[in-house]
Amino acid sequence: QVQLVESGGGSVQAGGSLRLSCAASGYTYSPDCVGWFRQGPGKEREGVAAIYIGGGSTYYADSVKGRFTISRDNAKGMVYLQMNSLKPEDTAMYYCATLRTTATICSMMRSGLFTYWGQGTQVTVSS
Repeated sequence: QVQLVESGGGSVQAGGSLRLSCAASGYTYSPDCVGWFRQGPGKEREGVAAIYIGGGSTYYADSVKGRFTISRDNAKGMVYLQMNSLKPEDTAMYYCATLRTTATICSMMRSGLFTYWGQGTQVTVSS
């Protein structure tokens, strides 16, 4: 049974940093694409960052480019999201999700295509 577990969320002041972790287990075949998504209060879920496991290509939403970094540790089955220079508008529940797909589809970060989802970890940024 596939399981994704996020951790690392918390409350920080604007300008601070957090590192989110996504632990994946139970896969028969490793996913090709791992994405981080977020959903703020009253907002739709949006793609934040994604990584294509095979080639290591990374993709980012414009709103987080230069501030967030997605990375993976294949040996540990972990994907990370380093978030720096956090802003109040980054406040949201953050989810990791996986998909078996191509790099092109991965780069689109369309939440409706992702197969497996974690329960989320809350990030709150105060001004």
